Parts: sequence; C-alpha cells; structure tokens
Amino acid sequence: MTTIPRPTETPTETLARPGTAAGAGSARATASAAAAQPGTWEHAVVNRRPGYSLEAPFYTDPEFYRKDLEAVFLRTWIFAASVAEVPEPGDFVTLDVGRASVIIIRDDDEEIRAHHNVCRHRGARLLMEGSVSVGNIVCGYHQWTYSPEGDLMHAGVQAPGFDRKEFSLRPVHVRVIAGLIFVCLGAEAPDDIDEVAERISPYIGPHALERTKVAFQEDLIEHSNWKLVMENNRECYHCEAGHPELTCTFFPTYGYRVEDIPPRLMPAHDRYLAAEQLLSVNADRNGLLTEAIEELSGRPTGFRIQREALDGAGESYTKDGAAASKKLLGEFDTPVLGRLSLHVQPNTWFHFLGDHVVTFALVPLDVDRTLVRTTWLVHEDAVEGEDYDIPHMTEVWHQTNAQDAVLCERAQLGVSSPAYVPGPYAPHEYQVDEFIAWYLERLRDYGGLEGVAGAGAAGAAAAGAAAGSGAGDSGAEAAS
Repeated sequence: MTTIPRPTETPTETLARPGTAAGAGSARATASAAAAQPGTWEHAVVNRRPGYSLEAPFYTDPEFYRKDLEAVFLRTWIFAASVAEVPEPGDFVTLDVGRASVIIIRDDDEEIRAHHNVCRHRGARLLMEGSVSVGNIVCGYHQWTYSPEGDLMHAGVQAPGFDRKEFSLRPVHVRVIAGLIFVCLGAEAPDDIDEVAERISPYIGPHALERTKVAFQEDLIEHSNWKLVMENNRECYHCEAGHPELTCTFFPTYGYRVEDIPPRLMPAHDRYLAAEQLLSVNADRNGLLTEAIEELSGRPTGFRIQREALDGAGESYTKDGAAASKKLLGEFDTPVLGRLSLHVQPNTWFHFLGDHVVTFALVPLDVDRTLVRTTWLVHEDAVEGEDYDIPHMTEVWHQTNAQDAVLCERAQLGVSSPAYVPGPYAPHEYQVDEFIAWYLERLRDYGGLEGVAGAGAAGAAAAGAAAGSGAGDSGAEAAS
C-alpha cells in the first residue's frame, strides 16, 4: 500500500487547551478575551454568521489551518482505510496527518492495530512508502524490532536493567466498524464511536467488507482547503451542471425538499419515486435497512447514513447504471439495491453498492492542498477482466473527482480574493451548513469557547454588509 503524502512544514503537536492548568474560570476569561479581539480565530468562530459560508481566513490563513489540525484531525475519529487494504497478517498502511504518522497493521491474530510510526530509540520513521507487508516492524536506523502488536522484541546491546516492555510502540486509538478502520490520534478519543458503530453496522454489514479486496486505488491532490472539499461533497447543488457522468445514475434532486424541486427536475423526481418503490422491495428481501439517520452535528462523531435508489438501470455507479461487477457482494440476489451512502465527519464519505464499494479518505496537506484517496472494493473472488473491468467501474468517480478538483480550486481562488464576502446557503445545502456547525463545535470545544458569545446574528449581518460594501468599492477601483 502507498503512503498518503506528507506536507513539508506543518506543525501538528497537540496543544493544551487554554487554561487547563489554571482552572475553568481562568480558561473562560482567556477565551473571552481572545474572542473579543478581531483577527483572532476565536473571534472568527464566535462571530460566524449563521447560514452563511465562513470568513476567508478559515480557508486561507495558516494559523487557522494549524488550529484545524489540532482541534479536529488530532482529536476526532478519522477514517484511515478499510480491512481490505490490510487483508493478511503483517499487511499495513500508513496515514500521515500533519507531522504525525500512524501505522495501521493486521497482527498475527488477525486484529487490526494502530501505532505511532516513530521508533522508541531515537525517533526514526519506521515504515516508509512503498512497502505492503512485514513480518515484524524493523527500524532501518538501528534495527530496533517490534512485533505487529507493537512490543519491542530486539534492541541490540543495551545497558544493564534495560526493560524492553517500557519501550513498546506508542498506541493509537483504533476502531473497526463493519470493515471500516477509524483512528484517533488524541490522548483521549471521543467515546460516542461505540454508539455510532452500533447504529451504522446493521446498514453496512450485509455488504461484507471482510470478504472484499481492493480493485483500484487513486490519489488526487486538490488545490483547495480541506473544508472546501468537504463542503463540495456535502451538496449536489452543482451536480446537474458539474457532473454529467454522475447524474447518469445520481438523481439531480438529491438534497432538495419536495416543495423546492424546480419544474424542470420533476421528471427526475418521478423516476426517483418509482425507483424507490423497487428498492424497497429488493431491500426488504435482502435484509437491508434504508431509513435515514442524520446526526451531522451536535456530537463529536457526526454522521449520516441512508440507502437511496439510483437512476438508469439502478444497479451501480456506472454511466449506464449497470453493475460494474458480475460478482455481487455478500449474499445479495440482485444488484438493484441502490446506494448506501455514509458520511462521517470530518474526512470521509462512502458509497456501498450491490456489486462494489467506493471509499473516500480526505487528508489535509496544507492550508490550500488536500489529498483525496478513492478506493474501489469488489468481492474477494471477483476476477479482473472476467467479472469486472477497472475503467468501467472507476470512470464515473474518476471523472467526478477531477471535476470537483477544478470546482474546489476555483472556490479557493475566490475565497482568497479581497472581494470575497461570505454568501448564504441555499435550503438544499443544509448538509454543508451542518458540516460547518460541527466544525465550529470542535473549535469551540478545543478553545474553551462554549458559551462565549460574539456579535450575534445581527452584528455579524451588519459586519457582513459593511464588508460587502467595502468589497464592492475595492472591486470598482480594481476595474477602473
């Protein structure tokens, strides 16, 4: 397996939350003082105008980016890989987040482990890009050797009294949910992951990820802030014009309330209703859940899951909607099972089909660079060239990812302009608003800003109007 590329200079040390040692009162005073200072990230958080996109520094300021790493990516559960990427004992992948690096490895007892990718001797990086399997984890510097479980097995000649047990690899929180591997790099991991696992596993389980293999994996670096990439994924407002391949099977009315569907899209909505009826019959026969669970904010591990029908042949994410693999997953008796979509904050989304699965892992590389890794999984017994063809299977999401990269780069250029002023979300962009709400909850929690009030909606609106007026003047000057 390959290693997700690392940024060159991105600090990721987890900083103590403000006022931890001084007590809650001092922390609140410190947070309130910071929030009162324009230009600080605390001020931007508490003064964000509800229902509007974020202010420019959230997308462009290196200091805000560092806070994102500290408050979000080093404190929450993030998706790392699927079990299909580490199918045998000794198989591993590495995940780099800022300057942190994690080894995800399957041990000799078939258990998935996660360790910090740092030798306990003098700190050398242990496993590098390009390897896929090891018997033991051996440091290439001084040959300190660790078992897949992280135990130090060999350390050469050491002083009397040296105790190998004190120098095991530092563990990383890891949780496998129905074949999806999540890790948390924080000292303490959010404990709501158990509830999330209990609720989503019945949806995912029938797809039997433990009996899949990797058909193809593709990395794409998008030249935009990671939040713009996530926001883009959380709405389909742009799909009709931006994704012709995707909308062959993805109903363009996704995210709309029925009363908001424009007349030109009503034929698509009628097809959707008919497809949903067929999906209901097939799902019941195959023991599949379809009801939506939507808890994207208001909790540490926000998520949304729902099974919905596909357009066209209704079988898979291909241009004609036909199945991409003849070998169906699990024990399914038909490929017409729609798409089970799962979103988990902050860095992942999934599509589970009857014939294959597509996983997406997002990793920030810099304030304006984001890696998106897309992986296609098929039944472990499926044969390439007989049961599935990689170009046919990957075409829709390969094209969609490339199109999104262009759109997100344009968004990054736009928010970097001095003329940028946050704009309002449309009603069917509510999932974008929910993502931003979740993100701001994480920043408030990290910064001790719970209960710290800003200018409020009226003040923020006035500030936005003033900024808009100023931006217009600047634009006029530039044009002249």
